[in-house]
Amino acid sequence: MLEKLEQSIREIAAANPSEERKALLNQLKDAIKTAITNNGVANLNFICTHNSRRSHLSQLWAQTAAAYHGFGQKVVCYSGGTEATALFPAVAETLKSQGYEILKLSQETNPVYAIKYAENQPAVIGFSKAYHHPFNPKSEYIAVMTCDSANEACPVVVGASNRIPLTYEDPKLFDDTPEKMAKYLERSEQIAGEMLWIFNELKKQLQ
Repeated sequence: MLEKLEQSIREIAAANPSEERKALLNQLKDAIKTAITNNGVANLNFICTHNSRRSHLSQLWAQTAAAYHGFGQKVVCYSGGTEATALFPAVAETLKSQGYEILKLSQETNPVYAIKYAENQPAVIGFSKAYHHPFNPKSEYIAVMTCDSANEACPVVVGASNRIPLTYEDPKLFDDTPEKMAKYLERSEQIAGEMLWIFNELKKQLQ
């Protein structure tokens, strides 16, 4: 892990999700465990309406948490939406403040980012895309629905072997307020804490 990011992880990992959230998190943990046991790898596709905020935060933190707890070769994380827009700049700013290294690779309206969590691991490629974009897996993946609207808009997620609703409040609600960056950080820390909890529990079960 990058040094500043590892410090963030240690601080966030001390948090403990509520019992209500743990019931949802255990659904995702069990789906990941089944995929690893049966296929050797779990592909996770985090889906939100616009693939601009919560789905990217979830993808990055899930990939990071998997690597942190020793599942780096067994878990591959993706994200997508019911439509493509762009990765919202405040998401990149928030992740950078928490210790990720972020390189903007292109300048179009839907830019491509290389996002690193460790010096010697491949960067996660971040850009907005539909969940069925060719960049993402076509089948045998766990669809994690990170917003209510996407969950409702997609009664069927094509190719998914499992579907888990794990929704988060949208930090977009605070875009035009003085609380904006604090709320993005709050959401990122919540997602990070839950992903770290999932993979820590999974490690206990598979040891």
